[in-house]
Amino acid sequence: MTEPLPDLDIYTAATDPPAQQRYNALLIEQFRTDAGKVTGQFANLPMLLLNTIGAKTGAKRTTPLVYFKDGDRYLIIASRAGAPTNPAWYHNLVANPTASVELPNESFEVQASIAKGDERDRLFHNVVEHFPIYAGYQQKTGRRIPVIILERIG
Repeated sequence: MTEPLPDLDIYTAATDPPAQQRYNALLIEQFRTDAGKVTGQFANLPMLLLNTIGAKTGAKRTTPLVYFKDGDRYLIIASRAGAPTNPAWYHNLVANPTASVELPNESFEVQASIAKGDERDRLFHNVVEHFPIYAGYQQKTGRRIPVIILERIG
């Protein structure tokens, strides 16, 4: 097991991109080194690594995210801790909806879509039932927090 990660205040991370990038790099390294096990504030949460193509740069980007399941689908929430704007990975998926996911024992391609209307509300409600912090993020921001559906392809 690698050295435990320090906690990063999620509200600070949302407004300090360099701090978030440094923390994410450590989290990604720990995830890959320790077969998906991470320490710190994300220990014991279901995590995946989302690999996207940058909307502006075309560069490969990897983002560690908490995920939720809806049947065979994976759900990720573009909360950015209730910040006023969506996270960069969200914009990457809008521009390039084909991505890949890394889990502890497998990697696979996914097609991303943004949940709309009643489906978005149902999925967000289900997430909030398990993780009420997302309700607080929604109350904190004026934007409607997107729910992204990732479906395996190929």
